Amino acid sequence: MSEFRQGIFKLIANTSIGRALLYTIGHIIIAMSVVSTLTGASLFEAGLVALIEPSINGVWYYVLDKLFTMKKK
Repeated sequence: MSEFRQGIFKLIANTSIGRALLYTIGHIIIAMSVVSTLTGASLFEAGLVALIEPSINGVWYYVLDKLFTMKKK
């Protein structure tokens, strides 16, 4: 694994913001797929719908992760 990849992995794995961003991106992709499949909407339309709720969940996850990390120390 290259030094750049190791740095990115450490950033994601070791920081609340990294984990929250990864969670949010995955959640948006999953939500787009579900909305598109269930409603027949295009991926663009599903993406617009799926962008808001996962983004709010990502902020909520960040807050929770930050609280748990502080509590753990």
